[in-house]
Amino acid sequence: MKAVRSTLLIAAVALSGCASSGSGADSSQQASWWNPLTYHWSSALPWNWFGSSLTATEQGVGGLTASTAMKEDAIKDGLNGDYTLRQGMRSQNGQVVSFWQALDDGKVKLVIYGQSQIERIEVMDSAIASSDGSKVGDAFSNKFSKAFDNCTLASGTDARDVACRAPGSQHLTYVYHGDWHGPEGLMPSDDTLKNWKISKIVWQR
Repeated sequence: MKAVRSTLLIAAVALSGCASSGSGADSSQQASWWNPLTYHWSSALPWNWFGSSLTATEQGVGGLTASTAMKEDAIKDGLNGDYTLRQGMRSQNGQVVSFWQALDDGKVKLVIYGQSQIERIEVMDSAIASSDGSKVGDAFSNKFSKAFDNCTLASGTDARDVACRAPGSQHLTYVYHGDWHGPEGLMPSDDTLKNWKISKIVWQR
């Protein structure tokens, strides 16, 4: 998807060059039907052809919020059509959990959970930042100096990781992953955690 964007941008530059060149006769013919003074040049800029970059905020991720339906069209629109969607289900604690995966170049970049509406979004795409600028791959020490009062042991498939609430947030959590050879159920030391990286940003309704 992102490779396609690059191709389109190159094509746009080439086309804009063609539009500005030509003989005097061609230019006069263009002037009879095209008025550059009334044209909105900003809309022709390639970087304005696409929506703004997605951001994880208190409301959700990009256009995905708690009111977004768990339907393909609604999710695709909320993600600006940037990803290929794939639906799935799995069993968790004796219940069936429905989700959508958003893929780019065959790699899972987001997982969206919910029943009729979105309840949880997991972001693994380093191109998506949170409202405070944090991204997947950022070090624990970039945001926290200690785990106490900030973090807890993660659960489920992230049981060996540490989940830290984004400062001042009620809906965003940063999940950190790193090397840890201590006993299960014990929080790694702050000195160990400082080099751990964000593996996912989680928005929870």
